[in-house]
Amino acid sequence: MAEKTVQKMAVAKAINESLRHALETDPKVLVMGEDVGKLGGVFRVTDGLQKDFGETRVIDTPLAESGIVGTAIGLALRGYRPVVEIQFDGFVFPAYDQIVTQLAKMHARALGRVKMPVVVRIPYGGGIGAVEHHSESPEVLFAHVAGLKVVTPSNASDAYWMMQQAIQSDDPVIFFEPKRRYWDKGEVNTEAIPDPLHRARVARTGTDLTLVAYGPMVKLCLEVADAAAEEGRSLEVVDLRSISPLDFDAVQTSVEKTGRLVVVHEAPVFLGSGAEIAARITERCFYHLEAPVLRVGGYHAPYPPARLEEEYLPDLDRVLDAVDRSLAY
Repeated sequence: MAEKTVQKMAVAKAINESLRHALETDPKVLVMGEDVGKLGGVFRVTDGLQKDFGETRVIDTPLAESGIVGTAIGLALRGYRPVVEIQFDGFVFPAYDQIVTQLAKMHARALGRVKMPVVVRIPYGGGIGAVEHHSESPEVLFAHVAGLKVVTPSNASDAYWMMQQAIQSDDPVIFFEPKRRYWDKGEVNTEAIPDPLHRARVARTGTDLTLVAYGPMVKLCLEVADAAAEEGRSLEVVDLRSISPLDFDAVQTSVEKTGRLVVVHEAPVFLGSGAEIAARITERCFYHLEAPVLRVGGYHAPYPPARLEEEYLPDLDRVLDAVDRSLAY
């Protein structure tokens, strides 16, 4: 019996299946990171891969993020396509120098002769009751760096296909995985023709206001749209999928239709990706906007202890409040 091409699976499982497919089809693909082998990763995203592909393809590394990324750079120079895992978002900073000073610059430094097909997987965001340094949202720090692609799926299908596309990219890709969504299930068609990696997706159509989000906040914005619909308001939800490059055309098209925009992300509002979106859309859509672009996100403060994280993270009420303020103009 032929294996079903459409399967329902969790986001974590979709990434696992995507990595498995890449390992099967390209002998130059390697998976590296702390506990990715025997343990299968702390979230079990790489579960079973070392057993099936061996310790030379799925490599348990020392606890040394700078060394992990530095080794991946060397492997990429030798023609490999390493996929490295940073175990938690807050652990990436020891590797930040390697990523922004070396990984992001190699292509330009070599005048295009050297390619850097490295994927850096980073579980990110809050909502799981973790301890300090385990719930950060540092995506804008990487989006600011020229030479890096920064993407984040919000559902199982995108998790599967965007990982495939990231591994196939000759440029380095920072792949942020929303850890609170690891267990959310959805349908994955493993024989579909996926959208381009950096194209935004309209997750729900609407006419009164545009909600823009990515990663863990897309599900929340869909819930906001459901709640608003009960009051007769039609909200459009745009899933960015890619943070760098950013699909401003898709956002512009939506805002020209609705006249209003609220941007939602877990990361702090101050100098967050929402600030860039607000500035660009104000420039592009000035005569279409019926209200200022509003932003909802985290506070400009260290991420709080787990008992307080629900006060820090955007929730239904905070986003609905921004929707009400926008529609009141």
